[in-house]
Amino acid sequence: MASLPDYNHSVSDTLNSMAAAGTLLLDTAQMAVAARLDRVLSALRDKAPAKKTSALGWLFARKSKRSEGDIRGLYVHGSVGRGKTMLMDMFFEKVSVAAKRRCHFHEFMADVHARIHVHRQKLKAGETKQADPVPPVAAALYAEAQILCFDEFSVTDITDAMILGRLFTELFSLGCVLIATSNVAPDDLYREGLNRSLFLPFIDLLKQNVDVVTLDSPTDYRMEKLASLPVYLSPLDARNKAAMEAAWRKVTGGAKAEPAEVARPGRSIRIPCAHGRAARFSFADLCDAPLGAADYLAITEHYDVIFVEDVPLLGPEKRNQTKRFINLVDALYDRSIRLFVSAAAMPDALLTEKRGTEGFEFDRTISRLFEMRSPDYLALHDEKHRGS
Repeated sequence: MASLPDYNHSVSDTLNSMAAAGTLLLDTAQMAVAARLDRVLSALRDKAPAKKTSALGWLFARKSKRSEGDIRGLYVHGSVGRGKTMLMDMFFEKVSVAAKRRCHFHEFMADVHARIHVHRQKLKAGETKQADPVPPVAAALYAEAQILCFDEFSVTDITDAMILGRLFTELFSLGCVLIATSNVAPDDLYREGLNRSLFLPFIDLLKQNVDVVTLDSPTDYRMEKLASLPVYLSPLDARNKAAMEAAWRKVTGGAKAEPAEVARPGRSIRIPCAHGRAARFSFADLCDAPLGAADYLAITEHYDVIFVEDVPLLGPEKRNQTKRFINLVDALYDRSIRLFVSAAAMPDALLTEKRGTEGFEFDRTISRLFEMRSPDYLALHDEKHRGS
């Protein structure tokens, strides 16, 4: 029987316990962020009504507008591999409020857009008279989760950028508490994005409702995972092509693979080669095609071992493909997918020119591609997908 989270312990306590057990080295920068997260935990425990069992209880107990007494969230940014996600996950486990949600930002926005689509269909059918879908969607999201935890907050899509201000104006006014991690400071979100001036009010809104803290630990803990398995093959030569074939045969047991499809609203995603829970793609299949983060997440619902072959060098002429590759790796990493890759270069040499938003975002992609080769990540995959 799995043990329940111990709500009496803080994030700082957990770090100290792990250090005492020898499973973690104490890091002063991480401890400083842990203390900030513990303040939010304490405020949540003081604020939450006693013996509320319904997720809606807090919703209807709240005011319609925020006040000075409302709880400020936390936005933690810093370089990749410094422990931001680890700290947020510790925080999330200890939140005693039942209605809480931890997800990747892209997954959350895919859900938002789906809910807006459903509302508009109801409006068209005469099932509602509310023309603006944002307030009811925000109310429904808040009823399900008063605490939102976003891993790797990043804005690259114009449709996300244009809706975030209105959506979070509603969520924050209801009392939503946001905890987010990111590789960039709030002022660098959606940098060089189309019509960025329309996005700037959201940045101001964000800073009014969260405290911003930098996690600047000198150590990249992900890159310290020295042991790795040969699941990333470079360069694109005959030897590595044969190695990918051998890995595919091992994963599928040599069984015959067939094309498949993953259904999406109004269309489907073609899977060129699949067997059981394994799917095989070329880079072009996934990144030349007009696919988005929600499509990649949909693929992970059906397959937990994914092969991506022939990843090329990513120059400026492949900007759209680079954006999709970033979203693809984010989605696969977030779902603990086992990834086999053949590529023209190692992760840190794939992007030929680091510039603009993609340059910032690709640092995370590099880190994740390295981590997805590590024994720790592969063990997490096995634990999450055992019995799939």
